[in-house]
Amino acid sequence: MPMDAEDIFNTIDSERDYLGRWLPFVAQTTDISNTVSFLNSILEAEDKKNVCVYTIRYQDSFAGIVGFKATDFDNHKTEIGYWLGQKFQHKGLMSQSVKTLCDKAFAEMDINRIQIKCAVGNTRSSNIPKRLGFKLEGIERDGELLSSGHFTDLETYSLLKSDKPIPHHAVKQ
Repeated sequence: MPMDAEDIFNTIDSERDYLGRWLPFVAQTTDISNTVSFLNSILEAEDKKNVCVYTIRYQDSFAGIVGFKATDFDNHKTEIGYWLGQKFQHKGLMSQSVKTLCDKAFAEMDINRIQIKCAVGNTRSSNIPKRLGFKLEGIERDGELLSSGHFTDLETYSLLKSDKPIPHHAVKQ
């Protein structure tokens, strides 16, 4: 992933208005060194199992990021965070990426609960958990400080292992 630093920074830099509306880190990402520091913090994390981030590519171009954050193995839960460049929207990339992470969490990581938090009003982001069968649990008031200096409420969605539908091909007829 360190080799992706330039692609990640260039996407953030060229889409500041679009990404910065909902993502607080965009304002602080002023130089590629900020992106390198972010990537190094993931790679050098004391507990590497706690955070796991993947790049999303589409037709050999960097499209966005998806990953696990704040994984709590003692309680078998994790959170998924993501962002996608504007020109890669509406291609199903993020839905497929999040679905892949959900499958990995349930099948390989012994996770029971996955949550996704989306700023109220960020419908492109909140459509992902809705589409994948997550349940809206409630609103976290003033849950995130945006780069504009204003707090935004967060919708909290969850999916439990027991909620996960059986794939069609696995259903015996």
